[in-house]
Amino acid sequence: MSLQSSTCPSGDEKVKLFGLLLETNARLARSLGAQLESECDLPLPWFEVLLQLRTSSDGRLKMSQIADAIVHSTGGTTRLIDRIEEAGLVERQLCPTDRRAVHVAITPLGNAKLDEALGVHLDYLDDHLASRLSDQERGTLTTLLTKLNAPR
Repeated sequence: MSLQSSTCPSGDEKVKLFGLLLETNARLARSLGAQLESECDLPLPWFEVLLQLRTSSDGRLKMSQIADAIVHSTGGTTRLIDRIEEAGLVERQLCPTDRRAVHVAITPLGNAKLDEALGVHLDYLDDHLASRLSDQERGTLTTLLTKLNAPR
């Protein structure tokens, strides 16, 4: 009996689709990460944090919000923020309404580094996404991925 038999779960279309999503994400993240590192000296996880902070309503987030947004554990996020803070790209701030909470805010240096990285990122997206999918395909993909990311 072949491993790709229709009765074998690994041959199921849903398993293949999920594998394709994982492979595509890993390949794109690896290649974008390498490009950001080589052109901006900015690791991809740092870029993700800076982008989350930039797009937040007031330029800062609680550590747990960052962890949720970048899909890291809280401990891993704390260590990541430690390194980004050492580089001067973010700073910790006490929450004015809750003394137990700490916010992370992007610094002017962090904003400048993010601007540099966004230029590289947009070029990357032109080369690896926009040039390979039509406007309609990108719209469909956006709709489908948004649907998959929505809470049930």
